[in-house]
Amino acid sequence: MNLAWLLPYLVLYFGVLSHGVSRPAVVNIGAIFTFDTINGRVAKIAMNAAVEDVNSNPSFLGGSKLNITMHDSNYSGFMGIIGDNLILVILIPLLITALQYMEENTVAIIGPQSSVMAHVLSHLANELQVPLLSFTALDPTLSALQYPFFVQTAPSDLFQMTAIAEMVSYYGWREVIAVFTDDDHGRNGIAALGDKLAERRCKISFKAALPPDPGTTRSEITDILVKVAMMESRVIVLHTYAKSGLLVFDVARYLGMMESGYVWITTTWLSTVLDSMPPLPLATANSIQGVLTLRPHTPDSKRKSSFISRWSQLNGSSIGLNPYGLYAYDTVWLIAHAIRTFFDQGGNISFSNDSRLSDVVGGTLHLEAMSVFDGGKQFLDNILKTNMTGLTGPIQFNSDRSLIHPAYDVINVIGTGFRQIGYWSNYSGLSVLPPETLYKKPPNRSSSNQQLYSVIWPGETMKKPRGWVFPNNGQQLRIGVPNRFSYREFASQVRGTDTLKGYCIDVFLAAINLLPYGVPHRFIPYGDGLKNPSYSELVNLVTTNVFDAAIGDIAIVTNRTRIVDFTQPYIESGLVVVARVQKLNSSAWAFLRPFTPTMWIVTASFFLVVGAVVWILEHRINDEFRGPPKQQVVTILWFSFSTLFFAHRENTVSTLGRIVLIIWLFVVMIINSSYTASLTSILTVQQLSSHIKGIESLVKSTEPIGFQVGSFAENYLSEELNIHKSRLVALGSPEDYAIALESGTVAAVVDERPYIELFLSSHCKFSIVGPEFTKSGWGFAFPRDSPLAVDLSTAILTLSENGDLQRIHDKWLNRKACSSQSTELESNFLHFSSFWGLFLICGIACFLALLIYFMLMVRQFRGQQFPEDSDPSTRGSLRSGRLHTFLSFVDDKEEESKSKSKKRQMESMSNANMKEDESRNGSMTRETEISPERHNGDTWP
Repeated sequence: MNLAWLLPYLVLYFGVLSHGVSRPAVVNIGAIFTFDTINGRVAKIAMNAAVEDVNSNPSFLGGSKLNITMHDSNYSGFMGIIGDNLILVILIPLLITALQYMEENTVAIIGPQSSVMAHVLSHLANELQVPLLSFTALDPTLSALQYPFFVQTAPSDLFQMTAIAEMVSYYGWREVIAVFTDDDHGRNGIAALGDKLAERRCKISFKAALPPDPGTTRSEITDILVKVAMMESRVIVLHTYAKSGLLVFDVARYLGMMESGYVWITTTWLSTVLDSMPPLPLATANSIQGVLTLRPHTPDSKRKSSFISRWSQLNGSSIGLNPYGLYAYDTVWLIAHAIRTFFDQGGNISFSNDSRLSDVVGGTLHLEAMSVFDGGKQFLDNILKTNMTGLTGPIQFNSDRSLIHPAYDVINVIGTGFRQIGYWSNYSGLSVLPPETLYKKPPNRSSSNQQLYSVIWPGETMKKPRGWVFPNNGQQLRIGVPNRFSYREFASQVRGTDTLKGYCIDVFLAAINLLPYGVPHRFIPYGDGLKNPSYSELVNLVTTNVFDAAIGDIAIVTNRTRIVDFTQPYIESGLVVVARVQKLNSSAWAFLRPFTPTMWIVTASFFLVVGAVVWILEHRINDEFRGPPKQQVVTILWFSFSTLFFAHRENTVSTLGRIVLIIWLFVVMIINSSYTASLTSILTVQQLSSHIKGIESLVKSTEPIGFQVGSFAENYLSEELNIHKSRLVALGSPEDYAIALESGTVAAVVDERPYIELFLSSHCKFSIVGPEFTKSGWGFAFPRDSPLAVDLSTAILTLSENGDLQRIHDKWLNRKACSSQSTELESNFLHFSSFWGLFLICGIACFLALLIYFMLMVRQFRGQQFPEDSDPSTRGSLRSGRLHTFLSFVDDKEEESKSKSKKRQMESMSNANMKEDESRNGSMTRETEISPERHNGDTWP
């Protein structure tokens, strides 16, 4: 905006420089509104009431009085902005008139009413440092960074666009049409809506711009709505002003756009009409039936109820109170609180000249008389730090200057009034509980927690509209169908005609016949019919709008789901390996086939281990497990392998031995029965064999691999399994499969199961080897977020449940299989992996039994009496001897061990007695030797 056009006229508004006093008798504030609008009329009454209430308490401002001067901006004469920097001539007189009526020493301005004027006046407020507060200019682009002196005292339109986006997502719609006034207010609001919808994977499919108010005519609206009616989406968001909005609904009703199937959501302009103009004229009420709208939420309180009761006295019953009247009242009190804080801080209301302005145009316009509020920054800071409770609830600003806890009522228009169906808050989303009751709980934005009451939609129906239809523009859905060369049973063009037929075609036609609406379409063959087309290229053509959809045997794989939406799979699929097989003749060593070599080795090892464990546990107490070493080895081997036939003759006596044996016999029973069943199958059922065992052996080999032309198998084999492309051989038809496999050109063919099953129905020399190594399905491809994909998925599920899908399958794909296909492909070996759990249990039982047995033996051994030698030189040999003694103790029979223990105990006691006697004899001998000396000493003098 070129400020050179506007600054000369500021002199008329702010006046000459004045020197304020600390406590002036009067504090001036201004207001710029359009008085002939609903919000303008309500705001004027509410602001005058607020000023009166502030002044009724002289102590609130310390003896100062609050004075508000209002100016009618005559919004009906405003024509808007053209170009980048040029304002229409009519805007200049508007500003001149507005500034002429303003008093000097104005510390704040309430308004303007429109976002268009707010963008202009905010530049002036920045220059003169006078706060500009508006509760109706709620454009999201009026940011604090660009306009630091502009403050929105009501929730920004960003929040109501978030609420609308969440409502659209809540009802499961994906596309909306935006009808809006083509000015800053409309364009910026719809831009915010588009961003919020995109966050929820929704979008605006069409934007219909209305001429700026009040120049909109009925004929212009009719032309716009006719275009809207031609669109696919039936969810319409109307973001405009009251006059234009009501005219839009009148025209929409005339065009039949208020009937069943349509969804209309408006911004807060409609709720102001409902609140301020009750009851509505019958014609107006009939044209807005079933519409959803938002209303700024203001919590109930005694102050609010008292003001509502007082309202009829204030306005003379000329207009009803709406939430913006409450915001107008609170805005005046917000300024009053900031003024009181300003005074308490010792601030003086004073103004000074800005000498820089005198040189803007040349110094001849007396710009030196322009006044700048000296305390403007401090006063603005007080406004933003105000913490008060008003008629609209708690008033406090966040760090981004937005009000705390923005919330809206969700309203459904019914009859001549409305019904509230819920709330939206930035804290917890959609809810049927008032937001203030949820602020005490942790925020919960989960989809299961989002709730609204039932809605009566346009057409007086409670059934939720689908939200879209096929556009009524005479265009048919362009559906790409692969014109196959091979496996024509799935999809192909009838030679010499434009008709397409096949399994996939029948499934699609059966599904759309179940939809509650018609789907005009035409099939377009894709491919020359001489070779199978590339399915990846076919899907890409859907994304480039060459086709509106693609149907056929299209596999749902990861790289395709990134660019299109698929329906529910209508047939299961997955890659399998098919190879040539030959009959496996019986031989003299056929009895070894049931077990793999590993299984044979592990089983034999466990026979020996269990036999050894039972021998250890029974050796001391069971005579059948004793004898010479050679006999004991034979006993172990005999006992081990005789358990295979449950023919063991040796009885187990110990508890631990019996536990181990019971567990082992259970394992033997399972292994025996499995071996018997497998061997019976080998000897009685014809077996087929192939050197290719599955995809693993195929990847490890260096042999060539065949794949179907156009299939995703080529990319999967090369990119996912890292098979070099030189090994991949493209094959075009089932006959090519057979020739390549028969001649050895390829070792195996990798293709999807439906194709292979059809191939094997007529080629009996081949069979599937190994398991299916991918899991996927076939589906119909549509552009991203297409609602038709969702509806067709539901229809496919219905076909599956009622059996029609199976009947279509039998019609096209049911073929009599070869007799050899009933045989098994090479007997499935019994692998160790199938039995390792049993062996693990048995091994743990053996280990625990041995551990318990060892602990018992150590305990018994410590209780025995053994000779000790205190000579240090013999301690080393004592340890080895003690170990030898322990082993002998374990090897001895329990009775023999006990008798030896008693014998050692007796010997120990005898040795002790002998030592005691020797000790006594020694002492007596020493006394005898000493006694003669004593005698001689006694007799001699």
